[in-house]
Amino acid sequence: MPKSERITVENVNVPGYTHAVDARMYHAMLQALMQVLPTHSPGLTQAEMLAALIPHLPEELFPSGAKAGWWMKTVQLDQEAKGTVVREKIKPKGTPTRWRRA
Repeated sequence: MPKSERITVENVNVPGYTHAVDARMYHAMLQALMQVLPTHSPGLTQAEMLAALIPHLPEELFPSGAKAGWWMKTVQLDQEAKGTVVREKIKPKGTPTRWRRA
């Protein structure tokens, strides 16, 4: 079986750290995430992002949403490091963090 293509991802919380992940899974999640993230405030919470993107994922890669949470977070952190996803800076105390497209 041939090896799958890999893509290097970053983590906004750990500058300089990179990791290689499956490119097909990454790109499928990226496409779904960009479809559901709004461009204006308020963004989506982590739970809202996951619920919204699952219907947009290919079943053959994410059967019944399997592993979608891990892939969503990996892509979100990478895209945040690249500046295409923004973490809302102002939030009332005790409310969940929200993200949107830049």
